[in-house]
Amino acid sequence: GFGDEVKRRVIIGTYVLSSGYYDAFYSKAQKVRTIIKSDFDRVFNSVDLLFLPTSPELPYRLGDKIEDPLSMYMADIFTVPMNLSGIPAISAPTDLSRKGLPIGMQFAANNFEENKLFSICKFLSDNNKIIN
Repeated sequence: GFGDEVKRRVIIGTYVLSSGYYDAFYSKAQKVRTIIKSDFDRVFNSVDLLFLPTSPELPYRLGDKIEDPLSMYMADIFTVPMNLSGIPAISAPTDLSRKGLPIGMQFAANNFEENKLFSICKFLSDNNKIIN
């Protein structure tokens, strides 16, 4: 029941975790993950939330980039650091593109501070700053 893109990512992940490549990829990735997490820890010593774009490009319709998986990977560039570090983040629609598609912005918070994410989204929604 998975689409082609999800299948592709599962296969890549399985390949990276296979026994012959564990040390070459996974253990090094864990070290990078630790560095990313410590960078976020340092940032959250002075701020409560981060407000960032969800994607470097405007949204496209489903199926528009199916023939360009690299472009789809690159569209994840702003969400990957949160996933790698394990910090909570939420993407909320903030406006519509000229094509009528929702433009998302994301908020990120420190570990165990998801309540801040929900609060900022509720505040923006209550004040009509995001699409309901």
